[in-house]
Amino acid sequence: MKYIEDFTDGQQVIGHYLCRQKNTLETKSGKRYLSLVLTDKTGRINGKVWELNNDIQSFEEGNFIKIDAKAQLYQSEMQLKILRIRKSLEGEYDPADYNPVTDKDVETLFLQLAGFIKTVGNVHLRKLLESIFGAGEVASAFKKSSAAKTLHHSYMGGLAEHTVSVVQFCDFVSGQYKHINRDLLITAAMLHDVGKIYELSPFPENEYTDEGQLLGHIIIGAELVEKEASKISGFPPKLKLMLKHCILAHHGEYLFGSPKLPQIIEAYVLFYCDNADAKIKAFEEALSANKDNLKWLGYNRMLERNIRKTDTQEV
Repeated sequence: MKYIEDFTDGQQVIGHYLCRQKNTLETKSGKRYLSLVLTDKTGRINGKVWELNNDIQSFEEGNFIKIDAKAQLYQSEMQLKILRIRKSLEGEYDPADYNPVTDKDVETLFLQLAGFIKTVGNVHLRKLLESIFGAGEVASAFKKSSAAKTLHHSYMGGLAEHTVSVVQFCDFVSGQYKHINRDLLITAAMLHDVGKIYELSPFPENEYTDEGQLLGHIIIGAELVEKEASKISGFPPKLKLMLKHCILAHHGEYLFGSPKLPQIIEAYVLFYCDNADAKIKAFEEALSANKDNLKWLGYNRMLERNIRKTDTQEV
């Protein structure tokens, strides 16, 4: 199988891929064409079908399809010019090839989170974390979930990988400033994206659910904290309020979909640590995808700028 991450400019691509999106569009002259998003475990790629003829057989979003196409570099991004399509037959593909996964061991990541839980001194916060991350639906889904649909950590185990990184960032920062409540910050860091297990559907879809579209992971996460904290006898109402605020404010700006601006130091630190890990990971993924070893990688939508590979021989 030819994986998407290995496509090169001008290469013929014949193989089976998962069709994640299918749109019928029109050119300025009124000619109909198909715009597709195809995926495998290494990534996703846009594909265009310019000629709708008998070589393009019937298929739908969510189908595995066999394509005959040419890979082309367009505006610094690889895409496919697709000439032939048919639905894949049972047994022609291995579903495992279409679920992108973290290159880290998920169980090890979860053990790291468990280690951080033990360092939380506040008994109510520790019980809350043990309840949510103990054996059960949340823990099971958390290990398999991505941290995003496309922008960063968008693979199985991505949520655990991202969460560990954010917790580690927060743990470091908490030791640098005297006014930070470490227990609150670490708890908020561990729970800030827990709502994503309900916001996004399981792989191979990894699409927004109804809950994700109508509520979003921030609201879902705050509701989960309210529900689980209410089961813990004597959980301080003010502590719960501060924790929920951290979750509701962790996107930092209204422009980024945050219901609230960070108004306590722990929420402010969480916003920056979360943002830093997401942005650095997006940069890292762009560099890893640079198979042609280009110096300038072009405009990155998440980073909102043209980005460049560091050439250590020139530094």
